[in-house]
Amino acid sequence: MKKTIKMAAMLVAGAVMLTACGGDGFKTTDSGLHYKFEKQNKSGQQVQDGDVLVGEMTITFDTIQTFSNVGHADRILQAQRSFDGDLYEGLLMMHVGDKAIFAIEADTLAKFLQPNQMPPYYVQGQGMKIYYEIDLQDVVSRDEIMEEQENFMKEMQERQQNEPDAIASYVSENNITAKPDANGLYVIVKKKGNGTKVAAGRKVAIDYTGRLLDGTMFDSSVESDAKEGGIYQAGRTYEPLTYTVGQMSLIRGWEEGISGQPEGTELQLIIPSALGYGPQGAGQIPPYSTLVFDIKIVSVK
Repeated sequence: MKKTIKMAAMLVAGAVMLTACGGDGFKTTDSGLHYKFEKQNKSGQQVQDGDVLVGEMTITFDTIQTFSNVGHADRILQAQRSFDGDLYEGLLMMHVGDKAIFAIEADTLAKFLQPNQMPPYYVQGQGMKIYYEIDLQDVVSRDEIMEEQENFMKEMQERQQNEPDAIASYVSENNITAKPDANGLYVIVKKKGNGTKVAAGRKVAIDYTGRLLDGTMFDSSVESDAKEGGIYQAGRTYEPLTYTVGQMSLIRGWEEGISGQPEGTELQLIIPSALGYGPQGAGQIPPYSTLVFDIKIVSVK
């Protein structure tokens, strides 16, 4: 279960697959948490403070389902205390193999959140509840989480340290003779255009295909490239990216690489992570990834 934990938004509401069920069969703890077990496995591993739960969950705010990952078990919650009567109390009752429903008074939750953090359909004093239905399939302990984080940090440090060598190897293997600028950006002009030059305030249309150094394609505006790279999306319209220079937030390496280039130019940019997505990465792009963009400046107006 070595996956990144992405659950901040869930923790605001609680988290789970909600079934709007009334009070039938529900018990209530001294702190006000309502709970009902549909399946129990007391011989299974019990949830401890700080554990991350793995399983299926649905969240229902009163009668409106706000989240569900049923059929796609994943890391869904961490057992952390927020307030008396919160979901944490219920999670500590659970064992691997259990299935339970927990209900929290929406008015209670609202006391601990800003007004804009509650959904627009919340009405104070109406007895609304937030239901969490959890099918617990595994747990990841606090120690395992800390070990994952330590290993991740080590991996990121290695990626950062190894990036210059990886770029040098790519340049050598591909017989690239262009020299990088002071920031490490390579601009390799394959065909020089003779039209209007890219500059702030001008509207440009650009075809592009982006890859990692190992050749993995992560995006393209060109349909044939997308199909070749195995990232084709049937519902997407493949056409040049059109924007006004300076009015759209793009990675620094892209903006610097095409600046001053005339319409009709075809070039390749090798963008070090410091000019790309840096230590955060983005989507399929891991942290500290060098990017290779093949670009055609279709028009500049």
